[in-house]
Amino acid sequence: MKYKNHKGAYLQPTEQDARWGLETTCVGRQKIDIEASYPPQIHPSEYLYNSEDGRVLGEYQLVYLVSGQGIFESSHCPVQRIQTGNLFMLFPDEWHSYRPLSETGWEEYWVGFKGKEMDDKVLNGFFSVYSPVFRLGLSDELVRLYSLVFDLSQKRPAGYQQYMSGIVSHILGIVYSQSMLSRQFVPKIEDMVNKAKIFISANLQTAVYPEQVAEHLKVNHSYFCRKFKEYTGFSPSRYILEMRIQRSKQLLCSTELNSQQIAYDCGFESSGYFCMVFRKNVGTSPLEYRRMACGIIE
Repeated sequence: MKYKNHKGAYLQPTEQDARWGLETTCVGRQKIDIEASYPPQIHPSEYLYNSEDGRVLGEYQLVYLVSGQGIFESSHCPVQRIQTGNLFMLFPDEWHSYRPLSETGWEEYWVGFKGKEMDDKVLNGFFSVYSPVFRLGLSDELVRLYSLVFDLSQKRPAGYQQYMSGIVSHILGIVYSQSMLSRQFVPKIEDMVNKAKIFISANLQTAVYPEQVAEHLKVNHSYFCRKFKEYTGFSPSRYILEMRIQRSKQLLCSTELNSQQIAYDCGFESSGYFCMVFRKNVGTSPLEYRRMACGIIE
């Protein structure tokens, strides 16, 4: 199946489809060019959102990147860099936000679904809101399965919903199997990264540096930086900066602190440096962000 920049199908499963245990709600593929706005304003209203505010859906989705890089975060998952070959899962009633980097764009496949069969998988611990990102690598098999679901959504033969649900289950099986295989080789690294994140979070108000984090963990600095980036997609210094910016956004919207107070609270060396870094990474000054995103006027 050939696609242009966007191909999507939005489905309305019947009560009979729901009784099958898994029903597909949407499927598609889109390519976001470098510096293009995201998301395109071509989706149904219930799927539209902006990356600053995020959104909450009433379904699961599996979003698979076949090119480019971006940012993902959710209520139970701190901001993460995602890249080609990564897949992330959206959970019903879970706030989330994601977007491609403007300098890379990305190409994504997605499929949305819901049903008791999936609810049971989550309830039994096969998938978790705390671990929604899967670093699978590029897979022709996954691309083929997504494409097959899309083809079925267009042709809609008899029993197509049940056929599609079987393919979605196949995709879920691949994702779970690959994640279990990867965990056999990274438990120590995962533990190191989680300890680093906790240490960074507890020390955001200070001028914490990757060297200090490595020293706290009693590991070699270069090894720590390499493994942290491999596991999270961020260098430690970039992760620290992202966490400081996220905290500053929260303070701008939830307090009346001025820029100097927020800079101090988030570990920036001065108000001027904070404002410069914020504008470079967010696109507006802190006060403009407060005014536009939070409706607070100083």
